[in-house]
Parts: sequence; C-alpha cells; structure tokens
Amino acid sequence: MSDKDIVICRCEDITLGEIRSLLDEGFLTVDEVKRISRCGMGPCQGKTCRDLVLQEISLKTGRPVKDLRMPTFRPPTKPVKLGVIARGEEDDV
Repeated sequence: MSDKDIVICRCEDITLGEIRSLLDEGFLTVDEVKRISRCGMGPCQGKTCRDLVLQEISLKTGRPVKDLRMPTFRPPTKPVKLGVIARGEEDDV
C-alpha cells in the first residue's frame, strides 16, 4: 500500500502522501497543514488525524511530539439542546 492509498483524514479525504508532500514543501505545523489542506477541519475536528499529522511532523523534523505546538481546537459546530442530552435521545436534526 502506498502513501497515496492511506487516508489520514477521513472527513476531508486527505492521504498520507498529501501530508508528506506538504511537509516537504515546508508546512511544518499542524495548523499550517490544516489551513492548506483542510485536514482536521471536518465534522470530527481532527480527533483522529491530528495525532497522525503530529507524528508525521515529528518524523520529518526529528522533534518529539510532546515538543510540537498543538493546533487550535474548536468544538463541533452542531448545537444540541441540553434536554436532548438529559433524556438520552438521539438528535437527528
């Protein structure tokens, strides 16, 4: 399986090959990669891909993940009424 077949961000359909190309072009922070590719900007807000991108940046730069700058986070944008949560219902709206 090549880098082009490995999907890193399922929400935005971004592959490992695309991430590595961006790192080769000099985009070396998660926020830069996010802004140029939309990786991490889908409905999950990077819950899966953020750590994978951090690992790739760590491999590229040789810096440990704990020393890399964490990206900015935003909560999911879909509002849910507290009553729906309290009743344990699914919000299909």
